[in-house]
Amino acid sequence: MEKNVLKGALLVGLGASSYGALATVVKLAYAKGFTTAQVSTAQFSIGLAVMLLLQTLFKSPAKKHESTDRYSILKLIIGGTSLGLTSIFYYFSVKYIPVSVGIVLLMQSVWMGILLEAVLDKKWPSRRKIVATFIVLIGTALATNIFSAAHELNWVGIAWGFAAGLSYTISLYSSNSIAAHLPSIKRSLWLLVGGLFIIVLIFGATSSYENFNFGIYWPWGVFLALFGTILPPLLFTSGMPHTGIGLGTIIASVELPVSVMFAYILLKEPVNLVQWVGILLIIAAIVLMNIKSLQPSK
Repeated sequence: MEKNVLKGALLVGLGASSYGALATVVKLAYAKGFTTAQVSTAQFSIGLAVMLLLQTLFKSPAKKHESTDRYSILKLIIGGTSLGLTSIFYYFSVKYIPVSVGIVLLMQSVWMGILLEAVLDKKWPSRRKIVATFIVLIGTALATNIFSAAHELNWVGIAWGFAAGLSYTISLYSSNSIAAHLPSIKRSLWLLVGGLFIIVLIFGATSSYENFNFGIYWPWGVFLALFGTILPPLLFTSGMPHTGIGLGTIIASVELPVSVMFAYILLKEPVNLVQWVGILLIIAAIVLMNIKSLQPSK
């Protein structure tokens, strides 16, 4: 395949921007009286239905190396539970804290991913990654405005935000590593099955589906499914081969400022200069982590 970096960058940027809009729309849905159970269930059930339709429409004869065994499907379903948990934790967090703080906590997946990689590879992180981790932590302290507004932060929301970052780290690993030999639509389908399963299991066990308001499906559920579970994986799998992982990861960090801007414009959430400096530091850390992969190999 001939690489088109500009095309790839545009696709990855659109995918990341799609993610950036989610929390603001969820907060708007909360203002209309919908619950986290309703929001998450609508997003994943619509996403799953569309992925199933795409799988049916674009199904091609399986190649030998693409054979789907039950073990691969089971691993994808189990891995997909982290997708559902990420949505639950993230959407819980923005009930208590501003979106601009919630997205920063979600992006703790940067250093959590480094830690997970070190544990799985049983290898100490490089100096570059250690420096990037400290930059992320400093940027987080600034972006959450913790020094001047610690008394204003709801620590329940902070806890949910960190839980979302941890779950997001696991979901990134699941999306990129489990059953990588399968086509992206098929993998996304089974990951969504796992995500919807854990959502229904958790909220079903807590009786959160009593008096379920099906009004969540339109327009809120359709928007969240389109921009949260359908378009991003398709855009990323189409764009990443053109950009490469290093440049693609850097471009994907646009999710952070996009999320903050959506909250600023639609929710009127204030964001001061110190917070913007923290956000830029986190993006700088992501660039630092991936800059080596942009250098041409000799």
